[in-house]
Amino acid sequence: MKPLSKTNFPKAILRDYFGYDTFREHQEEIIQLMISGQDTFVLMPTGSGKSLCYQIPSMIRDGVGIVISPLIALMQDQVDALRQVGIRADFINSSLTIEGVRKVSQRVISGETDLLYVAPERLMTTNFQRFLSQIHLALFAIDEAHCVSQWGHDFRPEYLQISFLLERFPAVPKIALTATADSVTRREILEKLNLKNAGQFVSSFDRPNICYRVELKQKGRKQLADFLRTEHPKDSGIIYCLSRKKTEATATWLAEKGYTAFPYHAGMDQASRLRNQRCFLQDESVIIVATIAFGMGIDKPDVRFVAHLDMPKSVEAYYQETGRSGRDGQPADAWMVYSLADVVRLRRMLAGSQGDQQFKMI
Repeated sequence: MKPLSKTNFPKAILRDYFGYDTFREHQEEIIQLMISGQDTFVLMPTGSGKSLCYQIPSMIRDGVGIVISPLIALMQDQVDALRQVGIRADFINSSLTIEGVRKVSQRVISGETDLLYVAPERLMTTNFQRFLSQIHLALFAIDEAHCVSQWGHDFRPEYLQISFLLERFPAVPKIALTATADSVTRREILEKLNLKNAGQFVSSFDRPNICYRVELKQKGRKQLADFLRTEHPKDSGIIYCLSRKKTEATATWLAEKGYTAFPYHAGMDQASRLRNQRCFLQDESVIIVATIAFGMGIDKPDVRFVAHLDMPKSVEAYYQETGRSGRDGQPADAWMVYSLADVVRLRRMLAGSQGDQQFKMI
C-alpha cells in the first residue's frame, strides 16, 4: 500500500492533492472501473479533466502507472506540476542522460514512483520491455489515443506498436483517452488497442463558453489586427497558420505592432520551441503563432482566443485547435477568416500528401 494516496478514497485524493471537492461528469465512474482493473475508453472534450481518470487510479492501485504520451516537450512540465502537489511522478524520454534514466528507473523499481510518463517509441526497446517486466504495473494510460488513427490529423506511426506491448501484459488494465475522435477514428482506436470490451465513456462536446466566428477573408492581417485591438488587446491566445513561413512572418509582424508573440513550428530547433512554449504557458499576454505542430497537450487555462488565418485541414482539427481556448470556463473566442483561395490551396495540399484517401475527401 502506498502512503495516504492508497486509502482507496478517490474523493479524498481529489480534494487533498488536486483541490477539488467534486468530480466532473463520468470521472468517478471511470476511476472506479480502473481501480477495479477494467479497460476503459474515454472520449471527452478538452479541459474536461481526463488526466485525473488515470492519475488517481495510479495512486491507488499497487505498482506504477505507465502513461504513454507523444508530448516529449511537455513531459517535464506535466511531471513538475504533479510533484508540486505531492504526487510521485517521473518521466523517461530522450531529453534525459543515461544517468538520468538510471536514477528514474531505480526510483520506479524501489516503489518511489506512482506515475511514469514515457514516449511511445521507447516502449518497444528491448531494455525498456525488460524493465517493465521487473516492476509491478498499476495500469497503462494511452494519452492522445487518436494518434493511432492512420487517417487522423495527428497520426503517429509509433502508436501502432503500442498494441504489441499491451499484448505482453494482458492482465494490466489500460485506458485510452482522447478529445478528438469521430466515429471512424473511435472504431480504429478500439480495434488497434484491443478495447472492444472496454467500458466506453463519451461526453458532450459542447463548449458554451466559446464563441465561434467565421469571416470572409479580405485583408487577413488587417482583420486579425482589428480583432486583437478591439477584443483581445492584452490577452493570451493562439494563432494558427498552415505554413511555417507564415507563422514566422506573422509573429514578427505582431511583435512589430507591440504584441508579445512567438512562432512555433516543427522546423524550429527543439530548444527554441521549448523556450517559446514555456513563455506562452508561464507568462501573461503572450501570443503563440503556430502550425498544427503546437497544441496537443497544451493546458493553459486562460487562453482567451484561438484564431485561424488559414482554414484547418478538417473539422476534427478545427475542434481540437479551438478547444484550447477557454479552459477556465470563462468566455473565449474561436475566430477564423477564410477565402476560396484557401479552399483550393488546402485541397492541393491534401491531394499531394500521403494521408489516407478518406481523409483527403473531408
